[in-house]
Amino acid sequence: MRVLLISLGAGVGAPLRYFIDKNMRKARINLIPLETLLINVLGSFILGITVHRSANIGFLFGTGFAGAFTTWSAFALETHDLFKSRKHAVAWRYLILTLVLGVAAAAAGNAI
Repeated sequence: MRVLLISLGAGVGAPLRYFIDKNMRKARINLIPLETLLINVLGSFILGITVHRSANIGFLFGTGFAGAFTTWSAFALETHDLFKSRKHAVAWRYLILTLVLGVAAAAAGNAI
């Protein structure tokens, strides 16, 4: 049952991440990858909401959906690329925004 719930959540989370990323990337107007920032903050909020719920809710939305929806690897690579391109101020803003907003979103979700 766990694997099925995780798979169902991931089956929605991963394509949704792709859709948001693809469509927001087209309209990017600044150097900060807002699409990845939005995805990770929303995923943190969803995980915050679901983490202390029933196990099945946690498997479906936490491990499955949020796990497939969020993207630490893209965040890490984008931050690295910004530093490598000598866009240090943008990289630091992106890094700090992602960490602060992600933790705040998880806390807000958990408070609900």
